[in-house]
Amino acid sequence: MKFSIAHCNINVFDLEKSVKFYQEALGLVEVRRKEAADGSFVLVFMGDETTDFRIELTWLRDRKEPYDLGDNESHIAFVTEDYDAAHEHHARMGCICYENTAMGLYFIEDPDGYWLEVLPKRR
Repeated sequence: MKFSIAHCNINVFDLEKSVKFYQEALGLVEVRRKEAADGSFVLVFMGDETTDFRIELTWLRDRKEPYDLGDNESHIAFVTEDYDAAHEHHARMGCICYENTAMGLYFIEDPDGYWLEVLPKRR
């Protein structure tokens, strides 16, 4: 039996703010959108136009307050060809939340507080 990873879900409080962040910070594009007939939820699948992997942003109509991410120990990692330009871009956006220069990586934080790791492409 063989499996492949399809997507990772994260719940978001302000869908359009999150879509904009993922577009601006990571260059992701909206691949697909599914809206419940009764308006109770919207799913937006964001992709990198390179792989089949998607981040599913889930917005729930009845959610009245931001999500509690607890210790926020999980994350999604992104690899970039131009690490220095990415770092400069994220610094301008003000979304870098942690850097480990010894390991050559840093994290950015999305509007809901999820951490996203940024790594240089290793050759």
